[in-house]
Amino acid sequence: MTEELMRAATTMVLDCAGKLLDLSSPRVMGVLNVTPDSFSDGGDFFSQKTAIARAWSMVEEGAAIIDVGGESSRPGAAEITVAEELRRVLPVIEALARELPVPVSLDSTKPEVMRAAACAGAGLINDIMALQRPGALAAAVETGLPICLVHMQGTPRTMQVNPHYDDAVEDIHRFFVTRILACEVAGIPAGRLLIDPGFGFGKRMLDNLHLLRALNRFCDLGLPVLVGFSRKSFLGDLTKRPVSERLASGLVAGVLAVLKGARIIRTHDVAATVEALQIVEQVYYQS
Repeated sequence: MTEELMRAATTMVLDCAGKLLDLSSPRVMGVLNVTPDSFSDGGDFFSQKTAIARAWSMVEEGAAIIDVGGESSRPGAAEITVAEELRRVLPVIEALARELPVPVSLDSTKPEVMRAAACAGAGLINDIMALQRPGALAAAVETGLPICLVHMQGTPRTMQVNPHYDDAVEDIHRFFVTRILACEVAGIPAGRLLIDPGFGFGKRMLDNLHLLRALNRFCDLGLPVLVGFSRKSFLGDLTKRPVSERLASGLVAGVLAVLKGARIIRTHDVAATVEALQIVEQVYYQS
């Protein structure tokens, strides 16, 4: 077993509003976009009925948590109102939190949505702005939920407009040290935090590759690391494949991330990712 895997093998369990997320082995987070303009699924699950059916199918495929997002974070995406985001996500989160055996995560940056989703049964907050929006840190404290801090340079509208780092790995590592401290000062202990380097969020292709190569640097912070590669543009740039043909590259990136210590793979392609991680677990985690 690699040094990274030995560090990651310690049992980690997150209490997600009463539903436990056991990270003693790598887990899969299923992506559920309830938006009309997702880059990856074209709004296939925009209606409540189809969204709930898709969530159930991902759980049956092996997803350990479902991540519900009502606002597109694709490059160039425009922001929607709080009211519209609430209209999209709350009925879905309420239904899923009531019915599913696994936790439901909210993918949002807005404090109003965080509070409402927590009341509706969400068990985790996944914030691509790492609680930097005004009021988000206070809202996260009030919910008492685990928080995933995601790194993004800029906003979805601007993030791929000439992103720049002196050293992507070290710059983003310092960012997380600062945000973790801000959370702890506000009253969110480290035991409730996860981190996501934000592959594709304000990064050039070379930045993404450097981050993946040095992912164990982020594991050294002592928090579970979540990564998402599913169908992203930099994979298409590398392989020259369209969105619908990026499964293989996403699986390879996910396996490499797990071998570097990642604990959660966020993906649209749950069944294939679960199978890939089953092989990794048998080879590296079973004595």
